[in-house]
Order: sequence, then structure tokens, then C-alpha cells
Amino acid sequence: MIFVGQGALRRAVTEFVAHYHRERNHQGLRNRLIQPQQRSVAAGALVCRHERLGGMLSFYYRPAA
Repeated sequence: MIFVGQGALRRAVTEFVAHYHRERNHQGLRNRLIQPQQRSVAAGALVCRHERLGGMLSFYYRPAA
């Protein structure tokens, strides 16, 4: 990535930290999230993708019922 200015760098770091804490599984925590969000999932719901940093970071989830 090429950052043009301090604002772009801050945004990238903020996005990565949010992904790291809320969306990335951690092997040291038995593949759990650091800050899990409670979601009730509908049976047979489609899998959705949340992108961060232009698609460099992805998080897959099923939408709430």
C-alpha cells in the first residue's frame, strides 16, 4: 500500500486494528475472536463478505435473523 499523507495512514491503521480485534480468529484463543459480537443466525442464511482496506482484509459472516 502507498499512503498519501498522515490521514491515509491513520485510516489504514484504524481499519486494521478493528479487523484484528473484531473479525480475525486467533489461534491462541482457540480460533475465537478477541471482541466477539453476538449475532443470531437464521438457518440457511447466505454468507456475506465484509471488506476492509479495499479488499485486502475480508471477514465472512451470516447476517442476523
